[in-house]
Amino acid sequence: MQTVAVLSLKGGVGKTTVVLGLASAALRRGARTLVVDLDPQCNATQTLDPDETEATLADVLENPTASVLKAAIAPSSWDGEVDVMVGSEELETLNEPDPGARRLEKLGRALAELRHLLADGELPYQLVLMDCPPSLGRLTRSALVAAQGALLVTEPTMYAVAGAQRAFEAVENTRDEHNANLVALGVVVNKVRTHSYEHQFRIQELRESFGRLVMPVALPDRLAVQQAQGACMPIHQWQTPGAREVSLAFNLLLARVLRTGSRGRHNAVTWPTAEAEAAQE
Repeated sequence: MQTVAVLSLKGGVGKTTVVLGLASAALRRGARTLVVDLDPQCNATQTLDPDETEATLADVLENPTASVLKAAIAPSSWDGEVDVMVGSEELETLNEPDPGARRLEKLGRALAELRHLLADGELPYQLVLMDCPPSLGRLTRSALVAAQGALLVTEPTMYAVAGAQRAFEAVENTRDEHNANLVALGVVVNKVRTHSYEHQFRIQELRESFGRLVMPVALPDRLAVQQAQGACMPIHQWQTPGAREVSLAFNLLLARVLRTGSRGRHNAVTWPTAEAEAAQE
């Protein structure tokens, strides 16, 4: 199981879009995926549209037992391969700025229980995607403590670039203080307009700051993303030219994330071919 925290410390850059796009790409590959909705706005939960659950992620963070965890996870409306640990507005009350180490470890303890929830013959999760809020309180920090990899999301604008830099510092601090195995997987540039001089300038600025951490595939700014999310559908099933362009970008991004994450771990998961398979549409 590969566990990835998706974050930025600037709102509106498309963290949830990246989580949902990666989940859609994983669904296409047949990889069982769990989306953990840590953002109190619950946008990922709304788009994945699960049935009502007896518990939510807020309950899991208070009592990370197997029974509570099971009650907070439901299949999404997408397919049986994508589940969601349901978010809640109540998460906002748990997002204290300076939690103790024991509170930061609760999410990791809960995720460690996932293997005990499997029914006979049921496949384990191969990918866990954690959608973090745009703040550095308990919720984002818990995700970084629990994660094997961190994926930073930004737009090619001045304030978003600054948010990515602060997020990278948070990843580094978490690795030094709490999670020595945490790997920075890369920086995803979202909502790119190819012909914008400002966007090209900011992308170059990102490359100067982060070097090879900047993902070689950027996500184009396409209306199809909002259309698919509004219809509660995976982007790969939204049949427009813009959706197909974005879907291909997410295929390549997922392949890169999985390969980079596997290099950072001794017990790497064996995945199917990377870019060659990702490019098949």
